[in-house]
Amino acid sequence: MPFRLLIPLGLLCALLPQHHGAPGPDGSAPDPAHYRERVKAMFYHAYDSYLENAFPFDELRPLTCDGHDTWGSFSLTLIDALDTLLILGNVSEFQRVVEVLQDSVDFDIDVNASVFETNIRVVGGLLSAHLLSKKAGVEVEAGWPCSGPLLRMAEEAARKLLPAFQTPTGMPYGTVNLLHGVNPGETPVTCTAGIGTFIVEFATLSSLTGDPVFEDVARVALMRLWESRSDIGLVGNHIDVLTGKWVAQDAGIGAGVDSYFEYLVKGAILLQDKKLMAMFLEYNKAIRNYTRFDDWYLWVQMYKGTVSMPVFQSLEAYWPGLQSLIGDIDNAMRTFLNYYTVWKQFGGLPEFYNIPQGYTVEKREGYPLRPELIESAMYLYRATGDPTLLELGRDAVESIEKISKIKDLRDHKLDNRMESFFLAETVKYLYLLFDPTNFIHNNGSTFDAVITPYGECILGAGGYIFNTEAHPIDPAALHCCQRLKEEQWEVEDLMREFYSLKRSRSKFQKNTVSSGPWEPPARPGTLFSPENHDQARERKPAKQKVPLLSCPSQPFTSKLALLGQVFLDSS
Repeated sequence: MPFRLLIPLGLLCALLPQHHGAPGPDGSAPDPAHYRERVKAMFYHAYDSYLENAFPFDELRPLTCDGHDTWGSFSLTLIDALDTLLILGNVSEFQRVVEVLQDSVDFDIDVNASVFETNIRVVGGLLSAHLLSKKAGVEVEAGWPCSGPLLRMAEEAARKLLPAFQTPTGMPYGTVNLLHGVNPGETPVTCTAGIGTFIVEFATLSSLTGDPVFEDVARVALMRLWESRSDIGLVGNHIDVLTGKWVAQDAGIGAGVDSYFEYLVKGAILLQDKKLMAMFLEYNKAIRNYTRFDDWYLWVQMYKGTVSMPVFQSLEAYWPGLQSLIGDIDNAMRTFLNYYTVWKQFGGLPEFYNIPQGYTVEKREGYPLRPELIESAMYLYRATGDPTLLELGRDAVESIEKISKIKDLRDHKLDNRMESFFLAETVKYLYLLFDPTNFIHNNGSTFDAVITPYGECILGAGGYIFNTEAHPIDPAALHCCQRLKEEQWEVEDLMREFYSLKRSRSKFQKNTVSSGPWEPPARPGTLFSPENHDQARERKPAKQKVPLLSCPSQPFTSKLALLGQVFLDSS
């Protein structure tokens, strides 16, 4: 019987061709060119099925060949797939989709949306596509990358999320209504990842637009989590954003926590921020001390360190890739090989795997085509060239084609949902694993010099930082509009000082008619009033001055290498 991807034979959606084993020329290793083409065919099978059966809904339902809205009615799969199109080399479709999104996506709607998911998928996807537009042949505005329609869309979406951060702690609610803000009855309980996964997108947005409010709220949320850690250095799973008290006290590296740790590392690399990296390294010590057992990572009670769940979650498979970013390759490979044994046991990673029993956990048997183990393989292969990592890629392609998205790894039942991350992450990481010459892997030997209103800007030199939805951000782009941001602050400070002095002098003037004290207008969308603006500026951590592009050396005793990998100086 032919292999199937996502959709069964009798229900209209297209069928993938059958493929037989495809070792390399010497019969021992997968042939990257062969599997690269199969991954590309996999992408278009799913992408075309979405366009034909589900657009403009968020996601495809493959068993019924229709669509449904899941995260907010954004045509989410199209946004998530956009930068993957360019990575696969499809410039014309990238250009077409950019036009479609400008015409069809509306954020001014009465919809309750996940703050976390909207940020990583929509804001992240639009920012990445904006920064890749010129490479894709899109005719960009004169002020690009500091202006452009996709940037404006990303900013509009992000502004819809800002009301969620208006809490006593600065930690955001998990859900916000895009039209009305936070609902009065909204639960104040948010998972840790839902609080600490904004700095990559929001700092990028602040740098490109010149409005610091996005980076400010992201940093405050990160700091509140850091200040809420236990005495033994761990954080729990869910916290009350109104009181700052932990509701779920399980500590681990998986679901509900994962991307918080990821964004400390990636935020440190993107922003060249010593403090964020120091925070992660401190967490890393506690994680190794209390949750690591024989290169597995368990769940423990955050205050006592006692084991609460001896399970491996498929979402934890990002961890070896994250370890590679700090140069901890040996530990990363050992953990990766543990996770790979689970994949080989089932032909995929079950959502939960009981480590002592060596089997799945009831009601957590599914594999929804998650990307995390493939993501780690891609990072580690770039760092080591170990052919074992290509074997995982081969196994992933074969498994996905044979068993499709499955509801239960024990009997391979199908599920009627294709999440947008399949096209944004799973396929992208697979393709990049087998495509060593992709522009994403640029080592800095080529680049683009772009003239902006704020000076010359170097882009496309490599070292892309992937957000947690695999949307690549070019770190150099953050410096393109930096002068705009700094000059705006300087002008506002001068105006504030001038009018403050003017008001002081007016106290000594008689017979003066005044309509009230003048204040310079707050920056668009800012959560801080003019009176508190100076205090907010004082709370903002001092940032290290970085040249527009400093090659080959980078700050904080590190080197920025391929795919943003950072190898810390052992001295």
